[in-house]
Amino acid sequence: MSNINTGIADGGHASVKWSAMIKPLIVLVAVAALLLAAIYGWQSFVGRMMKKGMAAAATAPQVVSAIAAKPTVWQSQLHAVGSLRAVRGADLAAEIGGVVDALNFDSGNQVQAGAVLLRLRLNDDPAKLLQLQAAAELAEQNYKRDQEQFAAQAISQAVLDSDASTLKSARAAVTAQQALIGEKIVKAPFAGRLGIRQVDLGQYLSPGTTIVTLQALDPILIDFYLPQQALANIRDGQAVSATVDTYPGVVFAGVIESINSKVDSASRNFQVRASFKNADHRLVPGMYAGVDVASGDAQTLITLPATAITYNPFGDTVYAVLRGEAAGGSAAATVQQRFVSLGETRGDQVAVLKGVSTGDVIVTGGQLKLRNGAHVVVNNGIVPTDDAHPAPPNE
Repeated sequence: MSNINTGIADGGHASVKWSAMIKPLIVLVAVAALLLAAIYGWQSFVGRMMKKGMAAAATAPQVVSAIAAKPTVWQSQLHAVGSLRAVRGADLAAEIGGVVDALNFDSGNQVQAGAVLLRLRLNDDPAKLLQLQAAAELAEQNYKRDQEQFAAQAISQAVLDSDASTLKSARAAVTAQQALIGEKIVKAPFAGRLGIRQVDLGQYLSPGTTIVTLQALDPILIDFYLPQQALANIRDGQAVSATVDTYPGVVFAGVIESINSKVDSASRNFQVRASFKNADHRLVPGMYAGVDVASGDAQTLITLPATAITYNPFGDTVYAVLRGEAAGGSAAATVQQRFVSLGETRGDQVAVLKGVSTGDVIVTGGQLKLRNGAHVVVNNGIVPTDDAHPAPPNE
């Protein structure tokens, strides 16, 4: 009996212990459930509020800039980069060596053709010339006397021929010495502007040493290359325009002077040379220039600012602004996304071949926040440029 009573007592104690342990677990589970319910409720609330905000944002009109599409006279252009060169240019040098005896120019001078620029020291060259001239005069007198004696049959034909040969040789020696003296004088071969002087008085010059550069700057030439596909649209006398970064915004007008008679087999390009008036000498040889050549006949095309185009892998698009009945009877303006076919680009302009008609109002700024059918408000306080020849602002 005592064992039974002891077992009953132990079972009662175990039951009490288990009851004491289960209550905290139930409380913990309940608290966890409440926390999970609170978190879920908060997330649901945030989600609903975000949906309401997005819906409100979707219905709120977006502010955009827009422009009415209009036709523009479009002249296709061929673009190239060219190099300027003088119509006549040379690095002047003496043909023979010697010491500089006289300098008759300053750097940057404008000179005429034939102007004496430099003389080398002649040394004994004039004396040699006088000696040779005296020998030639003596040979001439001997020849004249022999002619008189030959007429009187006092000498033979062989003697007369020998004296004639001596006279010719003496005269040739005089000419050679005069040429030698002339080689020590450097003259301007044509009119133009001198560069920076490279020699000094008293300096010894080796043959071929550059003295100064001479460039004829008006007119001036630009050489550039075009692809062979353009050959059919290029001709002599065709108008061209050029720009150089030295003078931003300035366009120089010229004409094509010549076209090379062959196409380069490596690049499949052909060389073109254009002539430009340059009375103010702003353009100088060695500059590079951007060249534009009108290609083909002018067309009338619809143009838009480049910012109006959204470029995508699946096709280029624009947003057209619709009002009234076009917007589904709504008083507010909406936008319609359209696919377009584009032509060439000119400055800030893009030619639109299909997809836009004259008078269509096209969004030019703010497309990233638009979708098809979105409501918009047009504000052209800031309008993208629509310039065929944009230029940086003057600083």
